[in-house]
Amino acid sequence: EVQLVESGGGLVQAGGSLRLSCTASGFTFTDYAIGWFRQAPGKVREGVPYIGIADGTLWYVDAVKGRFTITSDNAKNTVYLQMNRLKPEDTAVYYCAAGPRVAFYFYDDRSRRDKYNYWGQGTQVTVSS
Repeated sequence: EVQLVESGGGLVQAGGSLRLSCTASGFTFTDYAIGWFRQAPGKVREGVPYIGIADGTLWYVDAVKGRFTITSDNAKNTVYLQMNRLKPEDTAVYYCAAGPRVAFYFYDDRSRRDKYNYWGQGTQVTVSS
C-alpha cells in the first residue's frame, strides 16, 4: 500500500520557522519525484517546491525562493521542507505528493498537480502576524 505521511505543521509567528516531513512507503522512492503543494482557504492548490529523488533536481515557486529548502534523506524515504522567515500568506494546508520521475519532462511539469499519482493527507501550517 502506498502511503505518504506528512508531519511537522503547526502554529508559528511571522518570521519563525517550521520543518515539514514527508515519509513515503509502498513504492521505490528513487523512481519518483516529490513535490510539496499548499492550499489556502478559497484558493487553488499550488506547487511550492519539488525534488527529483534520483538526480536531486530542485524547483521552487518564486514566492518561497530564499526562504524554503527542500531536501531528501533517501535512506529514510523521507523528504523535508524547511520553511524559514514564514509569512502570514504562507498559511495553508501543506500536502506532499509523489509522481514518477519520467513524468517530469518540461520545467512547468513540476508544479502540475496531474503529474503526481500519490498524495498525503496534508498538514496545517498557520502563520500569525
